[in-house]
Amino acid sequence: MTSVAGTSRLSVFGDAAGSGAALWWIALSQLLALSLWFSASAVAPTLAAEWELDTGQIAGLTGWVQIGFVVGALIIAVTNLADVVPSRRLFAGAAVLGAAANLGLLAIDADAVASAMVLRFVTGVTLAGVYPSGLKIMAGWFERGRGMALGVLVGALTVGSASPHLVRGLGLEWQFVVVAASAAAVTAAVIVGRFVLDGPFSTGTSDFDLSHLGRILRNRRFRLATIGYLGHMWELYALWTWAVLFLAASESAAGVSYGSISTITFFVIAAGGIGSWLAGLVSDRLGREIAASIALGVSGSLAVLSPVFFGVSPLVVVPLMLLWGAAVVADSAQFSVIVTEVTRSEIRGTALTLQTALGFLLTLVTIRVTPAIADQIGWRWGLAWLAIGPAVGLWAMKALRAEQAIHSA
Repeated sequence: MTSVAGTSRLSVFGDAAGSGAALWWIALSQLLALSLWFSASAVAPTLAAEWELDTGQIAGLTGWVQIGFVVGALIIAVTNLADVVPSRRLFAGAAVLGAAANLGLLAIDADAVASAMVLRFVTGVTLAGVYPSGLKIMAGWFERGRGMALGVLVGALTVGSASPHLVRGLGLEWQFVVVAASAAAVTAAVIVGRFVLDGPFSTGTSDFDLSHLGRILRNRRFRLATIGYLGHMWELYALWTWAVLFLAASESAAGVSYGSISTITFFVIAAGGIGSWLAGLVSDRLGREIAASIALGVSGSLAVLSPVFFGVSPLVVVPLMLLWGAAVVADSAQFSVIVTEVTRSEIRGTALTLQTALGFLLTLVTIRVTPAIADQIGWRWGLAWLAIGPAVGLWAMKALRAEQAIHSA
């Protein structure tokens, strides 16, 4: 049976301030926990030298996190764990386990690189318990303004993912970057456990039922929203992972210093925080599909144009990369919002987890193929092929708008 949280369990801040306080506490916890994602990738150049990594192993620092996330998310989706276990408990426990796995990197040397990949895999598995749970917790606090709320959450995720690049940009040792990310994840667990309770629109927990998965997959609106999400994910993590090398190659081609590439990369990724918030505002006002389509159009256009602005002045490259960073993740939350609105409340967590699992599965392709393309034809053309994803996403949003019109008629 499904249990629904009552409005009496709002938050330690009281009814009036409950949703506003929850918004920022949940967003902060997501920001802190997601610093685990790129904690190794941000220091990849140093690790490559110390551990004698080849290109494939460097990609594995992010790729194995993606694989772990997919495996964890599929397990959670098939077992309905996101709807069986209270979301706050799942979030906090997963964040602590992820912090421990991340700290294990401190014990790795050149003779134990395989162990490092295992630890990155485990980190990814734990993050599958963090990200979708955060989405579900936030959705439980907002009915009106849900587009903005989830946009803020994904914006926080974006800044959190970028944060190791900022720490690295300060010139600190790679071990400090790893420790800082783990400390942030533990802090996130404390915040969720201490300051966040279930919101008035929370769906609570439900019993395990394998039929939930089939019910979700038969939902055409869910399928179209997920196709849009796949188009978005085709581009997102490849850009986040390889922007640092694209910028470094562009700097070399230009023959002009761009400054700290790590710091620029942080701001390119973190710009998505602003983009996600703005897309949320547009979504609540004009519609989820329109907000997603705008973001897909902008990011896809910049992918196509990337060979044109490669190797020119930083006065051109950096602003365009910042715009790309803002647009590439701006639509992410809106695909999640659509899922919360087109699926039954008692299977919301499972639907969100399934969508994210499929999206992150796709990123394994683009993260791996992008550097292979760059090795063959150069980084000037290395990111242009990512425009395929936004093009597919735009088609899906057009089809979804038609489907939504049928349901609302």
